Amino acid sequence: MDHVWGARVDARTVLKNTPRRSLARVYFDTIVFDRTQLEHLVNLWGADHVLVGTDYPYDMGMYDPRGFVGGAALKPADRAKILGLNAARLLKIKAPGKAGSAKPGRARGRR
Repeated sequence: MDHVWGARVDARTVLKNTPRRSLARVYFDTIVFDRTQLEHLVNLWGADHVLVGTDYPYDMGMYDPRGFVGGAALKPADRAKILGLNAARLLKIKAPGKAGSAKPGRARGRR
């Protein structure tokens, strides 16, 4: 896309920046159903642009999104961003402690 944008004037009539630069404003979810694809997504766009996702309640959704992200070959800091820190930043809310530290299905602070 960037090649066409640079080579053809008509490709630059609407986009003033390269397509890749414009796409850098987009955020992606983790519903790719393949950990290699998730790792590629993070390598291509950065962990700052990926958020955990689920298609719940649909039957073809991601049943264990935290486990899916946890099983990918990602740095712990990137995993924490994807599992909650990015969402907190985008929603401008305080992240509750360290993202990914709570056990699935259990509320924090309860026994």
